[in-house]
Amino acid sequence: MTSAVPGTLAAFLCFFSLTVNVPGALAQEATGEQPAATAKPEKKITEIKIGYLRAYAPQLALSVLDVPPRDEGVAGGNVAIADNNTTGSFLGQKFSLDVTEVKPDADVVSAFQDMIAKGDRYVVADISARQLLSIADLARDNGVLIFNAGATDDSLREEECRANIFHTIPTRSMLADGLAQYLIWKQWRRWVLIYGSHERDRLFAEALRRAATRFGGEMVGEKEFKDTGTARRTDSGVVQIQRQMPVFTQDLPEHDVLLVADESEVFGTYVPFRTWIPRPVAGTAGLTPSAWHPASEQWGGTQIQNRFAKANGRRMVSKDMAAWTAVRILGEAATRTQGADPRKMADFIRSDDFSIAAFKGQKLTFRKWNQQLRQPIFLGDGRSVVSTSPQEGFLHQVSELDTLGVDEPETKCVLK
Repeated sequence: MTSAVPGTLAAFLCFFSLTVNVPGALAQEATGEQPAATAKPEKKITEIKIGYLRAYAPQLALSVLDVPPRDEGVAGGNVAIADNNTTGSFLGQKFSLDVTEVKPDADVVSAFQDMIAKGDRYVVADISARQLLSIADLARDNGVLIFNAGATDDSLREEECRANIFHTIPTRSMLADGLAQYLIWKQWRRWVLIYGSHERDRLFAEALRRAATRFGGEMVGEKEFKDTGTARRTDSGVVQIQRQMPVFTQDLPEHDVLLVADESEVFGTYVPFRTWIPRPVAGTAGLTPSAWHPASEQWGGTQIQNRFAKANGRRMVSKDMAAWTAVRILGEAATRTQGADPRKMADFIRSDDFSIAAFKGQKLTFRKWNQQLRQPIFLGDGRSVVSTSPQEGFLHQVSELDTLGVDEPETKCVLK
């Protein structure tokens, strides 16, 4: 008898529930309406379009192994876009890369205006110093931030510096200083210099002279190698160089290291193992300074190298790293400012709160006086990283990275 009580109570509660809900059920049946599903509010997506302005034409090199990849730089930018979107997907941010190509000697103003019209407010630039300066003021007037990932000219950070241009590629003076520190650390202090006849070669030669003065190297001799338009990967050219280079270096004074300044790829590759006397070669041939090295595996380098190789089928080179860093800086700034306002992002990048991790052993920051990214310099041959500068013992009151390139007391930059 007592077991029936719970059953009776359950039946009563069921009948009561049906009775209470009859009016709502009848009204719903009469109108044909169904219960409204709870709608989830749409997540607002902030789109951050990054332009990539690139000067490109197929290039010759003395070795086929040194011909730049077709997607040099752009590939690094695309890997960084994927990295940014991994974080951005949680924050309602979507990044994209819009690539525009021009010829190396072209007027880039119209192409840049088209990028502005498409809504690009951030531009990674791999163009010449002349081309970059031609759009610098136009970019400033339209609120566009430019990240220089290609031009190593010191003048862009000094006499011609701009407040709306940040530089992620190192300068020639940074590269030369990184090399010089290692040579001094090795006690190889007596240098001779062979430089090419083109403007780029002369600029790097000047950076090497400056480095010698700065760190105590002695430039005991110099010689110019004039470009006569021969010896570019032909059988007769190789034979000519093999005979010519020993004679060309025969009258050089006694030295520890032979420095080469041949950014134009006219003769530098043919210097090692062909000199009159056996000496190490460094500069644009032999031991070469760079922003990144394809064989770098330190400081988590294996991680970025593997991801890059999986996406592009090759190893990462310096311009890839410079572009990757530029795009990642924008991703970091967008995350920290929680938006896509160029002015707020620029202020954050210049602030003491900013730093970026770039697989180089320490967090990188921008120099406030010329907006050049502080970074170590890799020294390597064609197969491995030999060393990384700054070298041990080269001290600085603010950052050892400021021993590379133009320091604040030396700068000629007045940001405008």
